[in-house]
Amino acid sequence: MKWCLSIIIIIVSINFYGIQVDAAKKSRFYYERKGDIVWEVPMKDEKLIALTFDDGPDPKYTPTILNLLQKYGAKATFFVVGDRITSFPKLAQREVREGHELANHTYSHLKVRGQEVERIEQEIEKADERIQAITGIKPYLFRPPTGYYDDRVVKAAKNQQYTIILWSWHQDTFDWRNPGVGKIVSQVLNHARSGDIVLFHDTGGDRTQTIEALKQILPKLKEEGYKFVTVSELLKHHPNYKSLYLMQQQKQHSVQ
Repeated sequence: MKWCLSIIIIIVSINFYGIQVDAAKKSRFYYERKGDIVWEVPMKDEKLIALTFDDGPDPKYTPTILNLLQKYGAKATFFVVGDRITSFPKLAQREVREGHELANHTYSHLKVRGQEVERIEQEIEKADERIQAITGIKPYLFRPPTGYYDDRVVKAAKNQQYTIILWSWHQDTFDWRNPGVGKIVSQVLNHARSGDIVLFHDTGGDRTQTIEALKQILPKLKEEGYKFVTVSELLKHHPNYKSLYLMQQQKQHSVQ
């Protein structure tokens, strides 16, 4: 009885004092249902897939990736880091010029876990400013570094008028670990389905395996009838497209 009472007191204390339990423990469904985070877009008809690249741009690997994407007529979404596009502005400009999408990945690749809302907002805003200054494009998709999310991350993104985009759980290539070209290829090809958002990296270490894997992935998926689109293009097919926070913000802007 005393044990049960202690638990009740702890729970009440947490609620009363506003102590935050790790919000990442809230289910994916909780955030998906609210339209706060998108992992993928369920589809039945068109074979669309979104390739995404985190942490760049990188002067060594990004140009080769862009060449491969161009070769296969593929469009991708690059979740760029603000201080990196500041260092390599021409690469960011090339990404936009060739029809790819730039999205926000914070200014300094901030580890958002445990950060206050204001700190996360500052990182998003600063990266946003750099992307606009360098490319003239206003981004509105945000991916938190490492894919970590909780209520504070969601609130910061909303305050900056961003929608959080993660990736399909079955399409995390773990390429940053350099698991081997074969493993990266099989991860994508063996699990590919329409509406997927695939996670790659174009910097953060030796990305040779990523490039070699793309040389196999791109032609094979194209042969299977997949069209490579940006995340924004994929979102247009989301069943709850109009209820996503992103769409609410766009509607407000159009009215203004």
